Amino acid sequence: MNTDNADAEKRLKQLIYRANHRGIKEMDIILGEFARERLATLDDGELDQFEALMAENDRDLLSWFTREIQVPAAIDTAVFRAILSHCLEKTR
Repeated sequence: MNTDNADAEKRLKQLIYRANHRGIKEMDIILGEFARERLATLDDGELDQFEALMAENDRDLLSWFTREIQVPAAIDTAVFRAILSHCLEKTR
């Protein structure tokens, strides 16, 4: 396995782990399910967006995903919308 593939695989595994161990169960479910099912399909830029979301506070993320408060423009990325869409698909 070349170094680039090993690094990409390590990054995916770390992001999936972090998405499943957030601190509040709701975010474990929202981010963890998305990460397990879709993270491997994202390109590097999208992974950067996902990683930036992971740096946000769980309570803020939950408020944005549940639409309790408006999503800030900097957070309202293609990946955020993909996660939101993924959640809505799961609840149908």
